[in-house]
Parts: sequence; C-alpha cells; structure tokens
Amino acid sequence: VQLQAYGGGLVHPGDSLRLSCAASGRNFRNYDVGWFRQAPGKDQELIAANRRSASGTYYEDSVKGRFIMSRDNAGAYLRMNGLKVEDTAVYYCAAGDRNNWYYWGQGTLVTVSS
Repeated sequence: VQLQAYGGGLVHPGDSLRLSCAASGRNFRNYDVGWFRQAPGKDQELIAANRRSASGTYYEDSVKGRFIMSRDNAGAYLRMNGLKVEDTAVYYCAAGDRNNWYYWGQGTLVTVSS
C-alpha cells in the first residue's frame, strides 16, 4: 500500500480544511487507517482512526467534534473545522492493523495563524 497525503496549507483560526490521503494497492480496504499529527517540539499523536475491527471512528479529545474522518476504497479524508492555532502541525496518514502502522504517507503541513 502506498499513501500520499495532501491538502495542507496556511489558514486562519476558525477556518476549515480538508486533508486527503490517496491510497494505491488493492488491499487498502483491509487495513485500519489513521491520521496522525506532529506539532513543533511535540511527539507524534494519533488524532483519528478508522479500524476494521470496530464500529465508529476514534477521535482524540482535542479534535472531537471538530474533525471528521472518512474513508473509501481510494483513500482517507480528514475534514477539519474550527481550526485553532494549536492544530498547527504536520499531518500524516497511515495504514495498518491493531496499532501496528505499516504504511505511511508523507506529511502535509497545516499552519493555523492569524
């Protein structure tokens, strides 16, 4: 599976942005998919995940209610609403199984600044 994340950019607080993660490889649908981010000076964190073994989507508390993750056979998407300065980070998509993330897209930078 190959992943390519894109859609980042410079936005203002309160704006919305949609990230995409294009997937190639016919087995993509069999994997869990996650969105991660790494802010400057901080550890990488999992912020949203769609797991094949579970219903629903996991969201980290800081993005719950603002970010919406979706996926289809072509890839995964992260709709980010109500962006805050603290959402500034490099965002990554990944595919794997049970918290073993085997495949990673390159990061896409999201900068939220007034």
